Amino acid sequence: MSELLPEGLIEIMQCIICTGSLSERLEPPSLVCDDCGVAYPVEDGIPIMLEDEVIPGGGGLDE
Repeated sequence: MSELLPEGLIEIMQCIICTGSLSERLEPPSLVCDDCGVAYPVEDGIPIMLEDEVIPGGGGLDE
């Protein structure tokens, strides 16, 4: 179940860096690439999918 985005949206989205699948992370609110590990912040339910806004390594959180 999607908590950050409308239902079904994450299934059609992909990483802009490597085209990998994305997963939601609730804290901090972000979408994280399953392949390359970069994170995209989500602000007010809107994913910020800009290369300049990418957080390397999933935002520095321990995996």
